Amino acid sequence: MARGSRADRGGQVLARVAVVVRAGAAPLWWLGILAAGAGMLVPGLTGRRIGALAGAALFLAAAVVVACVRRRRYRDLAQGASRAGRYDLLQDRAVSLRVWRRRHLWWLLPAFLAALGSSFALPAAGGMLLAGTGVGLWLKAAWLGRLERSEDALLWVRVDWLDKRGGNPAGKAVRAYRTTGIAAGDAAPGGARRRAALARSAA
Repeated sequence: MARGSRADRGGQVLARVAVVVRAGAAPLWWLGILAAGAGMLVPGLTGRRIGALAGAALFLAAAVVVACVRRRRYRDLAQGASRAGRYDLLQDRAVSLRVWRRRHLWWLLPAFLAALGSSFALPAAGGMLLAGTGVGLWLKAAWLGRLERSEDALLWVRVDWLDKRGGNPAGKAVRAYRTTGIAAGDAAPGGARRRAALARSAA
């Protein structure tokens, strides 16, 4: 059925919650690693050793905070979720990732430059902070995956309820999630590519 006919019949475009959450994980991780590696080439005001130690602390703090923040909100939305309608359109994983990354480009680039610049004070610390944020998003997506498996249902959010950058799937505008069976869509629980997840389970 054509996309337009679904919309005409009252269907909504839905994006996977876990996919939106993990959309920024890879860019933040790789930009952070790149910034940290470049930062280690600069002695900085504090020296490389102190910069690396501070970076490790920032990495761990960022990963824990990002992974844990707003979990109650996600859980409440999941508990109040309703079944997706017959005419709802499930957005492909690649589309959700592309929308998030394109609309966050002008936030990611300044963050990368700021991480590089901070190396003149604390070598590698800014990059490790970015990388830790990316890891935190992966951990949060993995937690959502466990939640989906425990309920045997995938969580979806209306695209028009996301923010203008295509993110924040637990924001104030989001009133409820919708659910589908565990096999719906092209992303496994937690938002990973379904083919990759099947390969890991086979191994």
